[in-house]
Amino acid sequence: MIIIKTKKEIAIMRKGGKILAGILKKLINEVNPGITTGHLEKMACDLIKQAGGRPSFKGYKSMHDAQGFPTALCTSINSEIVHAPAIPSRRLNAGDIIDIDIGMEYPIFASLNEAMAGKPANRDSEMGGYYTDMSVTAPVGKISKEAKKLINVTRKSLELAIKQVKPGNSLNDIGRAIQRYVELQGFSVVRDLVGHGVGIAVHEEPQVPNYEINDNSMDNVILKPGMVIAIEPMVNVGGWKVKTADDGFTIVTVDGSLSAHFEHTVAVMEKGCEVLTEL
Repeated sequence: MIIIKTKKEIAIMRKGGKILAGILKKLINEVNPGITTGHLEKMACDLIKQAGGRPSFKGYKSMHDAQGFPTALCTSINSEIVHAPAIPSRRLNAGDIIDIDIGMEYPIFASLNEAMAGKPANRDSEMGGYYTDMSVTAPVGKISKEAKKLINVTRKSLELAIKQVKPGNSLNDIGRAIQRYVELQGFSVVRDLVGHGVGIAVHEEPQVPNYEINDNSMDNVILKPGMVIAIEPMVNVGGWKVKTADDGFTIVTVDGSLSAHFEHTVAVMEKGCEVLTEL
């Protein structure tokens, strides 16, 4: 079921998204040769706590996971596409590219009394906790021309996708915009991973493909005001096929080629859309 958010709920998500974007900016500014993913993880956890939020990835379990995700950040380097835990810590080297993916529930509790009692946020109150999600792929020092093009193309594909978000358009308008642009640039779009609805939970319906689907498919949802989706193109230099690494979390390119990933939380409004995680 697709959950339509009220204006009040979107206002809370807007505030959380602005805070999350500020945190991600600080993390990106830390990215330099010699910095570790463990350093970025500690920084993210500290900043989220200071903001009155909670890391939404840490401890998260999908339907198929036997164990929760271990860290607040996904720090995917080079041929890693998404979902690489930040711990065990790894050192970044000049020439690398790193995707920093971060999500936050904000705020955690409606009141101190509820916090002490361990009760979840009251979503009928102004202080209800809601989720936002975003990512950026950043260069580590000087990178190759190919890596630079990959980052720019992936970022641009997200911008083109966001332009398609308005009432009456469909999910296929989003996926088509991403795929056609990316392939014209000589790269490929990952097919086994998609974007998603977000807000009440970390992942909600609908799934948001980054590639073209059948216009008549049941998955081709028509966009309506109040829908909030996380659009996240994942683009590879080589082929689009992926596999899971030995850690059970990290998704990597089968052919070892570079991959980039950008993501924003976007609300469908009455006359267009609003990026709730605007950098």
